[in-house]
Amino acid sequence: MTATLTVASETAASTLVDYRTDPSRYRHWRLAVEGPLARLTLDVQEDGGLRPGYRLKLNSYDLGVDMELHDALQRIRFEHPQVRTVILTSARERMFCSGANIFMLGLSSHAWKVNFCKFTNETRNGIEDSSAHSGLKFIAACNGVTAGGGYELALACDEIILVDDRSSAVSLPEVPLLGVLPGTGGLTRLTDKRKVRRDLADIFCTTTEGIRGQRAKEWRLVDDVVKPQQFAARVTERALALAAGSDRPADAKGVALPRIEREDGAEGYRYRHVDVRLDGKARQAVFTVRAPDGAEPDDIDGIVARGADWWPLAMACELDDAILMLRTNHLELGTWVLKTAGSIDHVLAVDAALVRHADHWFVRETIGMLRRTLARLETSSRTLFALVEPGSCFAGTLFELAGASDRIYMLDAQDAPDTAPKIALSALNFGTYPRIDGHTRLGARFYGDAALVGAAHAAVGRSLSAAEALTLGLITAAPDDIDWADEIRIALEERASLSPDALTGMEANLRFGLQETMDTRIFGRLSAWQNWIFNRPNAVGEFGALKVYGTGHKAQFNRERV
Repeated sequence: MTATLTVASETAASTLVDYRTDPSRYRHWRLAVEGPLARLTLDVQEDGGLRPGYRLKLNSYDLGVDMELHDALQRIRFEHPQVRTVILTSARERMFCSGANIFMLGLSSHAWKVNFCKFTNETRNGIEDSSAHSGLKFIAACNGVTAGGGYELALACDEIILVDDRSSAVSLPEVPLLGVLPGTGGLTRLTDKRKVRRDLADIFCTTTEGIRGQRAKEWRLVDDVVKPQQFAARVTERALALAAGSDRPADAKGVALPRIEREDGAEGYRYRHVDVRLDGKARQAVFTVRAPDGAEPDDIDGIVARGADWWPLAMACELDDAILMLRTNHLELGTWVLKTAGSIDHVLAVDAALVRHADHWFVRETIGMLRRTLARLETSSRTLFALVEPGSCFAGTLFELAGASDRIYMLDAQDAPDTAPKIALSALNFGTYPRIDGHTRLGARFYGDAALVGAAHAAVGRSLSAAEALTLGLITAAPDDIDWADEIRIALEERASLSPDALTGMEANLRFGLQETMDTRIFGRLSAWQNWIFNRPNAVGEFGALKVYGTGHKAQFNRERV
């Protein structure tokens, strides 16, 4: 932890939340690897809450527990390439996980609850992303009660095996107990992923004791129920069966993930490839992502030898950390200005290597890290403006930052053609980094118009001027030297003057307006309802369900349906 910066709008915190951790610092998870199997065992330390005021009883979790899970998943991806199946289970008898800690939620500000739920969502979605793209499969070995967010963690796995001991059940009891929703994807995964019938889901989500045994299997809430005596053997059997279908290498050497180096100061954060400058007066943060300093290796042996220092992976890890730091610790910086700096040729050369070696496990995992980081950027509730200036390198992978933005401004420096900024596309802009709705950013930008996407594709590899980029529809506006400073200043000042709540709703709907997927429903529809409920007195008022839970008092509801 560090305290060199003031935490905006989160007065309960005196220090920054720092997402960097490693297995030597874990308090709540144990990671064990045996051949193709990794076992993540949850054993929450009750006195190990990230903040004071609550105890993490019954294997309940807070943000700190999920930070460890996120780190452990990253290490499995990169440091243990031989792992093909991950088993998530609990060290507690008859208790898998009781979900998010209720007293933590009751004590937290609205912003803290929202950021907690979002990070939890992203970690669960990352499990599914690795299953879809990386050959990693996941089994939830529910060896006891699996409730609320604990069941939502299980739902993110490929298979759920529940012990049939006559007492262990799965449940989503948030509606009857807390007056809120299963807000980390529970409802959506029930219907979209597990195809639980609507009427059965209705009963399930309003039954505090949950469903156990054969009925849980019949309702598709779990994949198998197994007697205690056979439980461990069945879990291992299924894990090995899933591992047999994976193409992750059995004998590759992993790539160690060292601690991300970051300098914290009053002006912002500085990494090797990413800078973030904070401007509290303007309520904005300026990100600058730098291209490689020189040529990166283009052969797979050289790439693997670079390991975590390989530019695309190092940059993605730094950018991901910066996004999390700002999202959690600097709530009032509502506009993020995205810039790049360096050589377009160096970025395009790295992209060519990514394409050439895309089937290699390490390159594939690096692409996955980039994909998830771009998704985290896009689902952050911040205005994103990209500025293409002299010295910029919005090319290929880095053009995805612009593609994620709400607006893209590019300087049209006609009087200085030698230093005028350029942009460039690569093959990676056309399918490698799908958004959470499954579309490429260019495809979504043009609403799938084949002619417009085709024209952009025809420009792959060319350095495009502002006029060319504007003609192709790749940017929003191209002010000249005379108007640039004023137009950018006015755009940023206007944005800062608007309601953050209205902007959050507007931006989310515009960014993901093409079609719904399970992920967009989780981050859009479900999250929006949860945010509304979290502000309502029936949940968080003086006598709301979330506030009186555990006190012996009954919630008092406003009975109006609105």
